[in-house]
Amino acid sequence: MKSYVILFLFLTAVCFANTNETESSLKEVTVYLDGAQITRTATVNLPVGTSEYTFSKLSPYIQESSIQVSGLQNASILSINYGINYLSKQPKTKEIEALQEQIKSILDQIQFEDDLIAGYKEELSIIQQNRHLGSDTQVVSLEKLKQFAAYYRQRITEVNTLIYESYKKKSDYEDNIADIRKQLQEYNVEEKVQTGEIKVKFNTTIPTALNITLKYNVNNAGWFPTYDLKANSINAPIDMQYKAHVYQNTGVDWNDIKVTLSTSDPNTNNEKPDLDPKYLKFITRNSHYERTRATKSYNYKYNPMVQTVSGIVTSAADGLPLPGVNVTEKGTSNGVQTDFDGKYTLRTTGGKELVFSFVSMMTEELPIHSSIMNVALEEDVEAFEETVVVAYAIRPKSDNTPGYTNKVQAMMDNANLDDTSYTGAVSTLKGKVSGLDVNIRGINSISNYSEPLYVLDGVPISEKEFENISPNSIASVEILKGSEASGLYGSRASDGVIMISTKKLTATGEVIEEGVTNKRFEIQKTYSMPSNGDITVIEIDKFSIPASYSYYAAPILNENVFLTAKIGNWEQYNLLPAEANIYFEGSYSGKTNINPQTTTDTLTVSLGVDPNVVVKRNQVNDFKKTNFIGNNRIINKMYELELKNNKQTPIDIVIMDRIPISQNKDIKVEDIETGTSQYNDEKGLMEWKTVLSPGATDTFKFSYSVKYPKYRQVNL
Repeated sequence: MKSYVILFLFLTAVCFANTNETESSLKEVTVYLDGAQITRTATVNLPVGTSEYTFSKLSPYIQESSIQVSGLQNASILSINYGINYLSKQPKTKEIEALQEQIKSILDQIQFEDDLIAGYKEELSIIQQNRHLGSDTQVVSLEKLKQFAAYYRQRITEVNTLIYESYKKKSDYEDNIADIRKQLQEYNVEEKVQTGEIKVKFNTTIPTALNITLKYNVNNAGWFPTYDLKANSINAPIDMQYKAHVYQNTGVDWNDIKVTLSTSDPNTNNEKPDLDPKYLKFITRNSHYERTRATKSYNYKYNPMVQTVSGIVTSAADGLPLPGVNVTEKGTSNGVQTDFDGKYTLRTTGGKELVFSFVSMMTEELPIHSSIMNVALEEDVEAFEETVVVAYAIRPKSDNTPGYTNKVQAMMDNANLDDTSYTGAVSTLKGKVSGLDVNIRGINSISNYSEPLYVLDGVPISEKEFENISPNSIASVEILKGSEASGLYGSRASDGVIMISTKKLTATGEVIEEGVTNKRFEIQKTYSMPSNGDITVIEIDKFSIPASYSYYAAPILNENVFLTAKIGNWEQYNLLPAEANIYFEGSYSGKTNINPQTTTDTLTVSLGVDPNVVVKRNQVNDFKKTNFIGNNRIINKMYELELKNNKQTPIDIVIMDRIPISQNKDIKVEDIETGTSQYNDEKGLMEWKTVLSPGATDTFKFSYSVKYPKYRQVNL
């Protein structure tokens, strides 16, 4: 038996001897809209043969398939394994440790009071068991009886008072612990303090010292944009602050690191859909048939800071509010129904999506991305077909174009650019950018070699200026030769052109990198973000945006007048769908949503309700009458829109209303009078544009009649 124990200890020692636990340093984090990529570095000294190294104290939320190891030189990787170490503990912050120690101290005080209470109760029990005085042959005097009675009464009262005081202290202690635990919840403290670790098995034929770069993706992190819109008057531009709210609860603190924000979402399903033929067939009422619909492209992302969501649910067909719509937090029983005006308010419980469902309407599922979520539900009818058109394409310049040389993207890795060479036909033209060798073949013979023309962001520069360019500032390098070069720059380009484009900068100095499918904001300042889920606010950019202001009213839907700002050429601002805080004339006006996914030339932003502009929609009762002609019923309707400007300045305003459109040959809309409006007869929409002087009023009228069979009902 003793020999087995010795053998076991020997094998255990051998196993631990071959396990090299290695510390790694966190250098950079790329935060996606959902998730993050972690970049860590470490130094390992490999002996000849096979050896295994463990990178420990990592996040327990690593996506194993995303692990990458670089910097191998002559070594090779035999295996990579990721696992959870339940014995290793994540370090806690001083604040959390102090609170948890405070709980332990209070628990000790509670235990002390419990011991006191037990002692007091034992004393009461002894007093009650020994209150029998005298014996069968001895009578206790009255004076002695009074003394015993006084003692019992006094002591029992004292003991009960002490017990009460101990219970009161216990209650206070327990309330204190409850408050501390609530505070720990605010810090997002989890009981699971395990760590992740990555084991890498290397193989090399010579002793090698490696500077390893370890990259992997983690969950429980992300960022979402917010905007502050400030307008001092309707004659001033809009000041916009574009901010990122970054959060992380990965189990590892990010201390003094370089942060890059990416608009990409690696968790999105990137598989393109395959379209198969559709075959029509007859179905019965008992047949199981589920009509499919296209997946919508919302580009909304979950916002973990939203705790209460409110909004209005309307019909996409007519814009009218829908009462009784079920609004539920996906995966839970937490939900509400919209009221008569289509409004709802729901306090979330940690879910990430809301589900909107209603009879005869298509169900919508949306990420909880804003505290205001207005939804328009579409009708669920067999004849309805939804079409989603995606028409984004980039046609690369052909390699066969005369004089064309492929564009080279200068990639930055630890402030160094990869060496890139262009091979072609006869001679070689060389330029050097801080370690980047650029070779162009096919310009002139070697005997006629001279320097190419260097162009930085469209401006010709000298060779010395070219060599002094920082590699970190380079976005791309393009080389032109032949007729393409001389066509742009004349005889100066006879030996080729090296065109350098630098990275774009925001107004706050952050670097913008334009990718094929995403944008990246390289933040120049380093940040520290504890793993507690709290928000770190990073200002990405700020703009002063020219805008045209006007007022808008649609009293058939809402008898409020809204101030709106129209922004042109908005694509240049790299905006994402997000919530915006509105400040007008120095005061906070509320929130709105910005949706840059629109296909219109201008982006319209609602700046809130102006109570100083009043609109009323009244039905003219004298005109309201119903006639019966044969089997038909004819309903005549007339409306009057009244508008008044109570402001001290003139305003531009747009008022909209509508004439119903028939979708049945038995329903006829006739005698349409749209007054002075611009009328779209295909959509039935009327639009009035007017300028109102201070204190002025205006009135607009329209009317129509509806004829339909008197035994039918119409959704008037």
